[in-house]
Amino acid sequence: MLYRNFGKTGWQVGTVGLGTWNIGNQWGVVDEETAFATVRAAFDAGMNLFDTAESYGLPNGLSEERLGRALTGIRHRVYLVSKIGNWGKRTGGGMPKDTVDQIRICAHASLHRLRTDWHDVLLCHEGDLEDPTVYLEGFAALVAEGRLRYYGISTNSLEVLKNFNRDGNCAVVQVDYSLLNRQAEEAFLPYCEQEGIAVMVRGPLAKGLLSGRYDLDSVFADDVRAGFNRDQGQRAAYEAQVAQVAKLSEVVAPGAEMVEKALQYALSHPARPVVIPGAKSPTQAGANAAAGGAELSMEECERLRI
Repeated sequence: MLYRNFGKTGWQVGTVGLGTWNIGNQWGVVDEETAFATVRAAFDAGMNLFDTAESYGLPNGLSEERLGRALTGIRHRVYLVSKIGNWGKRTGGGMPKDTVDQIRICAHASLHRLRTDWHDVLLCHEGDLEDPTVYLEGFAALVAEGRLRYYGISTNSLEVLKNFNRDGNCAVVQVDYSLLNRQAEEAFLPYCEQEGIAVMVRGPLAKGLLSGRYDLDSVFADDVRAGFNRDQGQRAAYEAQVAQVAKLSEVVAPGAEMVEKALQYALSHPARPVVIPGAKSPTQAGANAAAGGAELSMEECERLRI
């Protein structure tokens, strides 16, 4: 595993971290033992950055709870990133985020589920946020309490990011970026590089499509990708991405090689991102970690652009 400086935090973080949305049953049922083993396999393979969110899991918060249990005894050896902003929305009763105390209570509840006394990083999970004031004030209060070290936002919008960074205190951002979605390369990632904002890449495998294992006859039973199925709302976008992957398969073999190259493409950007693919098994976590052992040259990256 290669390690790199994580923006203005000064931390040395592995180029591949673990996204834990997948261990909360929304991507298909994962039992408790497998969830624990997946997190531990990621750590043993060199990952020291773990990402989650208050809303991940069925029920809400299950991913945080499982991650907290799995990190018992090694919490001090890793960096935890969580996100607030969507608690209860999926189940019809979203938690308001109108006051500093509402931000604080969500953060404290997250700490409880994670079985820890502090957040290394807490992100706003509202990617289209127009006015970040309540989050900025709430996060500042948490820093003053000693409950939070650094904060930022998860968004694909450069304008939202700039607004959130209006005081220069945004330390970390999460953005969707992959071989199938290179929009962030235009201005988003260069801005982060200029401002010293640490970048976490979510979706580096485009919800698994960059494994090359799916085609137009594939059926998705999990909640997250159900919209890819025939006659569903995300079908047209899915078909376009399947066509992109077919072109990619002409230069890199589907399966393990495509996964490795897709992850390495994202982590090789000059903004020095960390990629956070999910995993549902120890084997998958280990394979993802192995991709963090090398960067791609400019020539290799160009070959993969489709």
